[in-house]
Amino acid sequence: MRISRDVPPAPAGAFHGLLPGLPDGFREGSLHESGDGSYEVEVVGSFERELVSADVQGDERLIEAALRPKRLAEFIGQPRVREQLSLVLEGALRRNRPPDHVLMSGPPGLGKTTLAMIIAAELGAPLRVTSGPALERAGDLAAILSTLTDGEVLFIDEIHRMARPAEEMLYLAMEDFRVDIVVGKGPGATAIPLEVAPFTLVGATTRAGLLPAPLRDRFGFTAHMEFYDEAELETVLHRSARLLGVDLPVEGAAEIAGRSRGTPRIANRLLRRVRDFAEVRADGLITREIAAAALNLYEVDAEGLDRLDRAVLGALLRKFGGGPVGLSTLAVAVGEEPETVEVVAEPFLVRQGLLARTPRGRVATAAAWVHLGLVPPPDAFGAGVVFDDPPDNPQ
Repeated sequence: MRISRDVPPAPAGAFHGLLPGLPDGFREGSLHESGDGSYEVEVVGSFERELVSADVQGDERLIEAALRPKRLAEFIGQPRVREQLSLVLEGALRRNRPPDHVLMSGPPGLGKTTLAMIIAAELGAPLRVTSGPALERAGDLAAILSTLTDGEVLFIDEIHRMARPAEEMLYLAMEDFRVDIVVGKGPGATAIPLEVAPFTLVGATTRAGLLPAPLRDRFGFTAHMEFYDEAELETVLHRSARLLGVDLPVEGAAEIAGRSRGTPRIANRLLRRVRDFAEVRADGLITREIAAAALNLYEVDAEGLDRLDRAVLGALLRKFGGGPVGLSTLAVAVGEEPETVEVVAEPFLVRQGLLARTPRGRVATAAAWVHLGLVPPPDAFGAGVVFDDPPDNPQ
């Protein structure tokens, strides 16, 4: 993108923060002065995203890649998975053979892709990356398998979304390191066996229950990723702050960690937004007050709820008396599609004990009333539990 010479308030080079002339406000990227006095801007990020979504947003992969740990010893959190995985990899290295195939399951943003890259790095092997939706036909998978080198690591993200023909081809490749290529159709079709170099498959899925049993049973090691506690997220934030050159005191990290939904990807995203706020409206030091003010501006409250979460709870309490109410009715009340409410908002609300799914519909718990500063009725779902004073929330 080219902008005029009188626009940039910052010197040439990497920038983050507000640049007038860029339509999306907060940006991250690099600024280069051209010979004619204008500036070339290479943009790698903007703030117009769902801040507390655990899914990767736009060009966020570029930023995540710079923050990813490269070795298992650098990986923060998931202590049981790290210990188990280190034994699997060390045993394989001592035997000089590829390790068993690895399946990692859990919610998005917890480090499954990072661990896949670490596995390849620890083995000193090349890494081939693809995704389940990209493997629509058996030929797509065969093209990848036939070009693998000895000991290479094949990472398939969202493996549960792989097409059935490719999935069935993978069974034989995982067990016997060969695939059968069918040539022709009908009675004249023949299967040509194709040897595949020994490899390690690393699969990642957010919905392990959708994996067919024959595929799931072929993985020699299965790891389930858990949500992070606040202490682990603070460690993640301090490491990211060092890499980004951000001044992050302990109390500032604690404030961001408490609003990150137990997810490192969200924590790193909030850190970048708070960094913007601190550098534009303060002196760059991320204190607890600065972090709280920044995240309140972005409508992320002390419990990690965003605008949609509070809209769902507000409609459920103020329009339907706490429920029960059907999903479609609730979605209409907040102006969203039912799938958006069910997939984006409800999982975190249920995990926080603010909403319950019942056979009769969605019901707000007593904690939800307290969170929005309302007095729960005596018959509220979960009434009788003693709560602290209602928190101050951006409405």
